[in-house]
Amino acid sequence: MLWNLSICFTSFVFLLGVSVSLFTAGVWSLLKEVTFFVEWEVVSLQSMSVVMTFLFDWMSLIFMSFVLLISSLVIYYSEEYMGGDYNINRFILLVLMFVLSMMLLIVSPNLVSILLGWDGLGLVSYCLVIYYQNVKSYNAGMLTALSNRVGDVALLLAIAWMLNFGSFNYIYYLEAMSGTWEMELVGVLVVLAAMTKSAQIPFSAWLPAAMAAPTPVSALVHSSTLVTAGVYLLIRFSPLIEGEAISTFLLLISGLTMFMAGLGANFEFDLSKIIALSTLSQLGLMMSILSLGFYKLAYFHLLTHALFKALLFMCAGAVIHNMKDSQDIRNMGSLVSQMPATSACLNVANLALCGMPFLAGFYSKDLILEVASLSYLNGLGFFLFFFSTGLTMCYSLRLVYYSITGGFQASACHPMNDEGHIMLRGMSGLLFLSVVGGSVMSWILFPTPAMVCLPIGLKTLALTVSLSGGWLGYELAKFKVGEEAKSMRGYGFVVFVGSMWFMPFLSTRGVSGAPLGLGNRLVKSMDQGWSEVFGGQGVFSGLQEASCLNQWLQDNNLKVYLTIFILWVIILVGLAVV
Repeated sequence: MLWNLSICFTSFVFLLGVSVSLFTAGVWSLLKEVTFFVEWEVVSLQSMSVVMTFLFDWMSLIFMSFVLLISSLVIYYSEEYMGGDYNINRFILLVLMFVLSMMLLIVSPNLVSILLGWDGLGLVSYCLVIYYQNVKSYNAGMLTALSNRVGDVALLLAIAWMLNFGSFNYIYYLEAMSGTWEMELVGVLVVLAAMTKSAQIPFSAWLPAAMAAPTPVSALVHSSTLVTAGVYLLIRFSPLIEGEAISTFLLLISGLTMFMAGLGANFEFDLSKIIALSTLSQLGLMMSILSLGFYKLAYFHLLTHALFKALLFMCAGAVIHNMKDSQDIRNMGSLVSQMPATSACLNVANLALCGMPFLAGFYSKDLILEVASLSYLNGLGFFLFFFSTGLTMCYSLRLVYYSITGGFQASACHPMNDEGHIMLRGMSGLLFLSVVGGSVMSWILFPTPAMVCLPIGLKTLALTVSLSGGWLGYELAKFKVGEEAKSMRGYGFVVFVGSMWFMPFLSTRGVSGAPLGLGNRLVKSMDQGWSEVFGGQGVFSGLQEASCLNQWLQDNNLKVYLTIFILWVIILVGLAVV
């Protein structure tokens, strides 16, 4: 047990120290406008050399510091949450491998090394999703892995196309080649890869399914690592998505993802899946403002979102841990009297998610909505931005009503309390950052104040929509339909909206029924059927038999052949006489 405690605490202290150092270096790099390229010659053979390039600028350094900070607190939190696991060492090592893959992705200006980090994230995430070994986890892991393979193939095609430029270091060609159709094709492939990793429509089904992983993993995945990799990659490739067609397409897809996730979270009763759908909604917000050309705003929201989303998942994990693994919010209620400290952290994270003034989420969300109001948006885009903001407040207040307030729904002999001191310490660090992180990062990233001049109606629209959404969510949570017939009338709509527009069915049954089923039949009939007889294996078997016969004939001497010949002559003569 001492070894288990030491590996968690040692990892926590080490990652926290590196995080503080990287943040200091990132702020210095931003203020001094300094960028470092570090090249390491891995191998040199004849005239060919394999060189690994690392890019250290303010963006990569600050993002790495945030990833390591959240990872350190999540590992410290895991010491108690995963305390009953005999293989906690293996779990911590998997998490560290996950973080290492993300580090490689962040500092790579090279598509090949990006693919190494990208595939490392996919492989380790599969191992973490199936960590609890049951059928549901296996299915979720397979859905996660296969969905992300689409993005891996897109990245491989982009690497192949980069051969046209003589180097895989894309960062040198973004500005000079951004208008050419060759680089536009690379941009399209990168957008496809980012859509799969950040779970945009139609690849959204794997994100809620990945909740089969342990809660500390979900806190890490949904805040700063796996799902944010696609957004970070697009921020790096932002000059390529300034074209009208690709930016309009990305705006539509991300806006619909934001709308779909916000609507689905209002019909969900699983605590983890509600928070997962809120992650999906925020990813759509980052992608949509990125498609409008404001990559720095998307990066800002990426950082602030990481803080309160990690806290939200850690609070959910503490509640689930105390509820003895029950995740249904209808079984909760009055948690504020049972777990006051955890409820306070959950409320702060929820309010930061909604964009409550002067919490972390306010500084980025409010700025994004105001800049979107200033941009050239059509009616649909404007509606998706603001309506999705209202939906965020709606499901957040619904979650508060079901879990924190209301009547006590658990059994009388319940074990719920706030005595998980290690988990509370981990949450307290993120609680402080969720309050002050947004303002500090806004002062660092935007040192020069910018005035956003809007009419009073547009200026207060975000606040109005949020308050309206919160009131609607609270009223709908209290609403109980007495007559079953009335509630069953809209059953088809509820199923459609609550199942993410049938995407889980399309991603599982649709894929396994048609393409994968057809592939299985082709393998059985062709690769393992006719090709075995007439293909390479069949030719090999025929040649082997002929060679054995020839060898047998070569091994015998003339006496044997003469004896056989005489016997055949005697038999033929005898048959002729008869």
